[in-house]
Amino acid sequence: MAFIINKKGNALLVFGVKMSASILVVDDEEKFRWLVSEILGHAGYSVKCFENGKQAIDASYEELFNLALIDIHLPDMEGTELLTKLRKTEPEMIKIIITGHASLDNSIEATNKGVDGYVLKPFDPKKLLVMIETQLKKQRQKVEFDDEKMAEYIESRHEWMRTSRDQKRK
Repeated sequence: MAFIINKKGNALLVFGVKMSASILVVDDEEKFRWLVSEILGHAGYSVKCFENGKQAIDASYEELFNLALIDIHLPDMEGTELLTKLRKTEPEMIKIIITGHASLDNSIEATNKGVDGYVLKPFDPKKLLVMIETQLKKQRQKVEFDDEKMAEYIESRHEWMRTSRDQKRK
């Protein structure tokens, strides 16, 4: 059993326990935040919405988010800058840029900064949900793999300690 601890020392997640994915939505358009929140909420996700990068960063110190949908242009910073800052607070969080201002430059910059997906506005809700579920499935598989590796390591250490103890007794 493993815990993720946030910067304030709070345990946020126990691996192995099925939990609803938590999604961070960062966009300066209130109607867009509401729409995405409704779509994701009806799909069973826990959603928190913020209008700027600072609010999103502060929230990432308080709780764990599995995935972030980030607008490329925010009032206080570019979405690509937020990608970098969120990587520091939550390195395993999936980050998807969603924008109505697509350009080759910002898509290349987002890719270089580790974006996991790129969605254009207006978007097809079904396609967005498929992308999110695909990314979350990859994340779950990585966690399961990490849990398996941890269990193997613990078992091998236990076996090594038992063997060492038995050899000392001889």
